[in-house]
Amino acid sequence: MIGKLQGIVDYIGDGFVILLVNGVGYKVYTAEYLTHKSTIELWIETVVREDSIRLFGFTSLAGQNLFNMLTGVSGVGPKVALAILGTINSDMLMSAIATGDAKTIATAPGVGKKMAEKIIVELKGKVGGVSASLFAPTPDTVGASSALPDLLMALEALGYRRLDIIEMAQKLVNQNPTADVSKLVPLALKEISGNK
Repeated sequence: MIGKLQGIVDYIGDGFVILLVNGVGYKVYTAEYLTHKSTIELWIETVVREDSIRLFGFTSLAGQNLFNMLTGVSGVGPKVALAILGTINSDMLMSAIATGDAKTIATAPGVGKKMAEKIIVELKGKVGGVSASLFAPTPDTVGASSALPDLLMALEALGYRRLDIIEMAQKLVNQNPTADVSKLVPLALKEISGNK
């Protein structure tokens, strides 16, 4: 099996690249943002089916691990897993799983509310690692983790898109662990408007 490839991005297609490695072009499916003619290293996950062998590439082992966890959920194939990873960055995804935020996961193409909830149920106990532990509820941060969904709902009610505000909202909740939504919303609006 191929574990890692280093080469030049020779062609960028819709959801894949042709990675030129020592004169051989490998078609690698990826959600990573890569630039034409750049030299890169990709961790490779090989998916073998009856009718095809496909290579999926990731710039980090964490991305590859998340891909494998997502494809381990029944009903989530490689295409859907890549769509999720291409829409939601790794930290946001692990945060959404840890806090039970199905709405964020459902923003990925091809992922409905039921599938997002299934991903949370099956992966909540598996999102180990440093990033997940930053967002996972602990006895000290139970109030903080419950403030995040409320803050997101309040900002969405004001017309903001979840994907545009989630990182800022997480940062505010982490910086103000004891604040409730009534205090966090004005802080978020200040942050959005740039008046600090």
